[in-house]
Amino acid sequence: MPSASKDSLVRRQELRAAAAVDSASILYNYANALEGFAATLTIDEVNRLNAQLEVVSVREEKIFRKQTTRTPLFLGLVDSDELLSTKAFEYSGMSFGKGGVDAAEANIIVGVLDTGAWPENPSYDDVGMPDIPSHWKGSCDVGEQWTAANCNKKLIGAAFFYQGYAAVYENKTGLPLNFTTDGQIGSARDIDGHGTHTSTTAAGSISANVSLFGEASGTARGMAKDARLAMYKVCWDDFCYESDLMAAMDRAIADGVNVISASIGGDPYFGGDAFTTGSFVAMEKGIFTSFSGGNSGPSPATISNNAPWMLNVAASTLDRDFPATVLLGDGRNFTGVSLYINGAVPDVEPLSSDTVLPLILSSAAGSNVTAATLCLEGSLDPDLVAGKIIVCTRGENGRAEKGAIVKAAGGRGMVLANAPANGEEIVADPHVLPAIHIGAKAGALVLEYAKSGNATVSLDFEGTRVGIPAPLMAAFSSRGPNGPIPQIMKPDITGPGVDIIAGWTRLQGASVAPNDTRRVDYSIISGTSMSCPHLAGIAAYIMARRPEWSVAAIRSAIMTTAYTTTKGTQNTLLDSATSNAATPFDYGGGHVDPVAALNPGLIYDITAQEYKEFICSVNRTQAFMVEVTRSNFTCEEDKVYSPYALNYPSFGAFYDSSVTNGTYFARFPRTVTNVGGAGIYIASLSVDDESLVEVSVSPDTLSFETEGEKKTFEVVVKMKSPHANVTDAFLTSHGRLEWSDGTHTVGSSLGFIWR
Repeated sequence: MPSASKDSLVRRQELRAAAAVDSASILYNYANALEGFAATLTIDEVNRLNAQLEVVSVREEKIFRKQTTRTPLFLGLVDSDELLSTKAFEYSGMSFGKGGVDAAEANIIVGVLDTGAWPENPSYDDVGMPDIPSHWKGSCDVGEQWTAANCNKKLIGAAFFYQGYAAVYENKTGLPLNFTTDGQIGSARDIDGHGTHTSTTAAGSISANVSLFGEASGTARGMAKDARLAMYKVCWDDFCYESDLMAAMDRAIADGVNVISASIGGDPYFGGDAFTTGSFVAMEKGIFTSFSGGNSGPSPATISNNAPWMLNVAASTLDRDFPATVLLGDGRNFTGVSLYINGAVPDVEPLSSDTVLPLILSSAAGSNVTAATLCLEGSLDPDLVAGKIIVCTRGENGRAEKGAIVKAAGGRGMVLANAPANGEEIVADPHVLPAIHIGAKAGALVLEYAKSGNATVSLDFEGTRVGIPAPLMAAFSSRGPNGPIPQIMKPDITGPGVDIIAGWTRLQGASVAPNDTRRVDYSIISGTSMSCPHLAGIAAYIMARRPEWSVAAIRSAIMTTAYTTTKGTQNTLLDSATSNAATPFDYGGGHVDPVAALNPGLIYDITAQEYKEFICSVNRTQAFMVEVTRSNFTCEEDKVYSPYALNYPSFGAFYDSSVTNGTYFARFPRTVTNVGGAGIYIASLSVDDESLVEVSVSPDTLSFETEGEKKTFEVVVKMKSPHANVTDAFLTSHGRLEWSDGTHTVGSSLGFIWR
C-alpha cells in the first residue's frame, strides 16, 4: 500500500511498472477505503513490490466468514416514532399497519456487506417512499437474474464483488470461475438468505402478517424502517475474501452511504485490513460502521473486529422463545426449543404429543461411533434408525443438518443434546422432522436414559411463547477481553441475535438443511450476524433524529444508555452459557436501548486526530499509521502516548504481568459534552472484586449550565498483583461508573485485565 503523495492512479501505475507487475493480474484498484490495489502475484513480484520505498505493506489475502418481528417492540421502537415530528410523506395504498414515512430517516442510506439480496422480498417494498437522496452516487449493477428494475426507492443500490473469490477459485481448480458450475449467481442476488435477513433487519419496510409456518407471527420492520438500503455482495459459498471486502468498502464510501453494516469477521486482529482501514476512512467521512463480534463464545478473548472506531456487537436473546418438551418414558420431562411445526413439512406425518416411540442414541446406530454421535453425513444405519427418535449431540455440522441426516436414514424424530461445552444455550430451528434442542444438563440425563435399553419418548411442540425473562447473553457470542488491544473494551454493546425473524431468499430452504424444499419469505436464524444489523439500523434511526452528532457521539449514546439487567427488573443480566451473571466482557456497555440513546445527557466524543494519537500508543511506526489510517500522521518522538487517553465511553485497564510486578496504576482522562440541558451530575462507582482493584474518580461532581458545554474528569484504577500466576490466559474483573443528574444516567463499563 503506497503512502499518499501524488495522484493515486498514476502512483499505482508507476509502482506496478517499477516492480514489473503484470497488469492482467490486477483484481481491484482502491481509492477510498485504501490507497493501493489487489492482484494475483508471484513471489518475485511480491519481493519487487516490497523493495519499493513507497510501498508500506504487501500482504496475503485473508478470508473472513459470515457470523451467522418482535424485536422493534422489545427495543421500544414501535411507539417512539413521534420523537421525530417530520412526517412529510405518507404511505398510500398499503395494507393495515403501514404508517408515515419519516423524511429524515428516508435520507439515511444503510450499506450492507453480505451475501446479496432477494429483491422480491416484501420487506424491500418502496410504496410511498420519497425520491432517492441526492447524496447517493451509487448504481444498481446488472448481472445474472438481476436487472436495474430489481432496485427501487427502498433497495436503491446493488453491487457484487467477486475478483478475489474468482482468483482463489482459479488457484484451487486451475480453471476460470464459472458461477453456475460453482453453484453461484453472478449478481447481487442472494442464494444464501443471510444478506436478505441482515439487510431487512437493519432497514426493512413494514410488512404485515409475517410468520414462519405460523410462529413468531406479527408485523415485521427494520430498525430504521424508512432508511434506504444498498447491498454489496461480498460473500460466496460461506467465504468472504478480503480483496472483495475492501472493494465493497471502497465503493460504499464513494456511493455516499451513511451507515455500513457488516456481519462478517475473522480472527481477533488490529492492523491494516479491509475492515480496520476501511472503517477508519468511513469514520473520517462521517459514516457509522457496525460489525458483528463473532460466534466463537463463550471462550474468552475471541472477540473480532477490534478497532475502537467501529461498533462491535455481541448477541443476546429476545423475550420470545419456542418451547418444546421431551417426555421420557420414565416420567421425566425436559423443556427445550424447536421451530418444527406439525404439518409444515409436506413429506412428514404430524407427530402428536401422545405418540410414544423408541429412543436410541445415535452412537448406537452407526459403525463409526464418533461420527454417529454427531449425526454426521452417512454415519447412521437406516436399519437401526428407522421409526425411532434419535439422540444426536451438537457439534461439527449444523443443527438442522443433523435432523436432515436422521430423516434421510428413516428416523421419525430427533432430540438434539448440547455437549458440555455448549452449556445451556439452545436455539430453535425449523427442522425437517420432529426435533427438539435441549441443554447440556438435560442432555446428559436423556443420553443416560437412552442407554438403558427399551427407552421411549414423546415430543410435544408448544409454539410461540412471549414475555419470558430477557435478555440473556448468547453462549455463542464472542467474548472479551480485546486480545489485540486490551485497553479498549470489546464488545461495545449487545443486541437481539437469537431466533430473529427477517427476510429470506427463495433459493434456500427454511432450515438451510440439505434437501429442505420449503420456500419462505421470512426465516428465523441466530448469530452476531443478526445483532449487528440491529445496531446498524439503530444507528441510522439515531442519525436521522440527531443529525448534528458525530459517529463517535452516536456510539457513545448507544453504549452509555444501555442497561445491564433483565429488562424491566433489577436482576443482573445473565449468561446463558453458565446461568451466572454476565459481565462487560460479554455484553460491553450492556443491552441497547435505542429510545434512551436519543437522550443520553452526556456524550464522549472522539476526533480522527485522537484516534491517530491512540494508534501511536499501540504502534509508533510510520508504516503502521499509514497502513491503518491512510495518513502521514507522525507520532512525536518526545511525546508519551497512552492508550488510556482515548476518550472512549468504556474503560479497560491492562496489567501486563510480563512488565509489571506489584501495584499498577492506570489513569483515564475523559471529556464529556453536555447534550441534555443544565444539570449537576454525580458519579457513582462499583467494582466486582475490591481485593484486586480500587477505583476513584475526580472530580466526582460535574455541573453544566448550557448544552455543548464540556467538562473533564479522571478515573484512576489501582490494580494489585493477581492472586494466581497469569500466563497466556486472561484474568478479569469488572466494575461500573455512572454519572447521574437525576434524569439521565450515563453508564460506562470498567474492565480490569491481567495477563
